[in-house]
Amino acid sequence: MRFLRWCALACLLLAGAPAGSAPVPATCVAPAKPEGGFDLTCRLLRDMLHLPGVEPTANVEIRYMPGGIGALAYDRAVSQRWSDPRTFVAFSSGSLLNLVQGKFGPHEAKDVRWLAALGTEYGTVAVRKDSPLRSLGDLRALLARNPGGAVFAAGGNLGSQDWIKAALLVRAAGRDYRAMRFVSFEGGGQALAALKGGHVDVFCGDMLEAADAFGRGEIRLLAVMAPHRVGGRFTRVPTAREQGVDLVWPTLRGIYMGPGVSDRDFAEWTRTMRRVMARPEYQRLLDDYGLEPQAMTGAELEAYVNSRMNEFRELARSLHLRVR
Repeated sequence: MRFLRWCALACLLLAGAPAGSAPVPATCVAPAKPEGGFDLTCRLLRDMLHLPGVEPTANVEIRYMPGGIGALAYDRAVSQRWSDPRTFVAFSSGSLLNLVQGKFGPHEAKDVRWLAALGTEYGTVAVRKDSPLRSLGDLRALLARNPGGAVFAAGGNLGSQDWIKAALLVRAAGRDYRAMRFVSFEGGGQALAALKGGHVDVFCGDMLEAADAFGRGEIRLLAVMAPHRVGGRFTRVPTAREQGVDLVWPTLRGIYMGPGVSDRDFAEWTRTMRRVMARPEYQRLLDDYGLEPQAMTGAELEAYVNSRMNEFRELARSLHLRVR
């Protein structure tokens, strides 16, 4: 059985390669600069395809394509009708929010092939290790006095999921979120660098983006936006709800493929992803990454995407954002 699974992946990765030539590597496009959530999604894909018993003969290479927090990659995938069955693109819940607001141009959710949801993480609020803000309550009190009293930073601009997290924190303090100060960056990695450098005060992003800096003691996490305490290295970080702020923000991490990928190749990859995600080794891999399981593929994922986008439309309207 393991041999057959290996063969399935190997055949896909070797498809189109001339006899006797070196295997053509798969590519995962991270549509932002390195060290953000998209980068980590591609790393997870690479690691999951190298689990015991499913290792392909070619590596998964990560290609960075910053531009509009996913907009450039989405546009190229659709307009050029990417058809390579070895090319994947990382996406998140934020990608769906951007689609709702028309930030991916004229393109719609149906224009790509949603392959797999790999797992879910949660939003987080971080400050420098020497920040006077010791808790989410401290931040809330500061914002209640002055909604512009802290400079927020995150990957994405006005209306992005990280901007919305900051806006909801200001609103939870009883103030007008339109008065907050927010600096946008092309990915969470840049935003964290600005935080560590003392250029901004608060990082609103996701757990995976902040994990390495948190583990090195470079930043302090004030809260995770989860319905419960998160395990692993985040065990001691309280939730926003524990600190009186009813804010939960799950971030789905997944991959899509170009619209030109054949039905046969897409169906084969769907079966492969489903098999890999059902393995106990995959659950351990998720634990290492700090993700919770939320395995979906193909039609199930497409239905989820459409449902989540409807929720995002209502949220965007409540914040006076433009929606399609």
